[in-house]
Amino acid sequence: MQNPDMIRLSFFLSVLVLCGIWEWLTPRKILTQNKWQRWLNNIGLVGFNSVCLNLFMPLLAIEAAIWAEQQGYGVFNWFALPSLIEIIVAVFLLDLAIYAQHVVFHRLPWLWRLHRMHHADQDIDVTTGARFHPIEILLSMWIKIAVVISLGVSPIAVLVFEIVLNASAMFNHSNAKLPLKLDAILRKSIVTPDMHRVHHSVIAKETHSNFGFFLSIWDRAFGTYRSQPQLGHDKVEIGIPLFRKPREQWLDKMLSQPFRQK
Repeated sequence: MQNPDMIRLSFFLSVLVLCGIWEWLTPRKILTQNKWQRWLNNIGLVGFNSVCLNLFMPLLAIEAAIWAEQQGYGVFNWFALPSLIEIIVAVFLLDLAIYAQHVVFHRLPWLWRLHRMHHADQDIDVTTGARFHPIEILLSMWIKIAVVISLGVSPIAVLVFEIVLNASAMFNHSNAKLPLKLDAILRKSIVTPDMHRVHHSVIAKETHSNFGFFLSIWDRAFGTYRSQPQLGHDKVEIGIPLFRKPREQWLDKMLSQPFRQK
């Protein structure tokens, strides 16, 4: 597998541009904040997180998968499954792990302080899908590494999952309009923008629902699914009650939000 970083970056930029064009052509909701200011800071955060990963992580998920494969660790390394079947099963299990992690980050107060920076965005669009605090990014990577080693996920399956996860996060955070009939069909299996927008509502019972990133089946299976926002998609208020000032959308303020209550 040649240069996985370049493969991931190529998919990230391609999906970012495509979803950006999509939501520009068919916006779902009127934005309330300065779009270019938000984009500058949200994408700046992505760059900052990449630097943090390179500085503070001794290995990433793909390197962990290579090591587990060499050592024969993990469930998938104990059975000779066809490569395609292994990739499909691995993507399902990793997506379930991400769903469970997401629930835990909402349930535990000290983890919610980190994750709420993602929810403090007062608009939701494609860049929100990559807006996470660097400490959360580092913790998430360690969790992913633990799951990858335990399962013995192959490096190619990890790469496929990371591409799918990043692409689906940008897709379902997009401020873009899907025909309602198509949305109803798609959300039976994957998370759509309308489904995930509920998760970014300022109303607490909606904030703590619809935790899926890629597959919608986990929310339905575990009783965390909510079909529509209480006020409708046109009137739903995005964000959290805390950090409502426009200045909170700047990078320096975003980074300090987990350590502040005002």
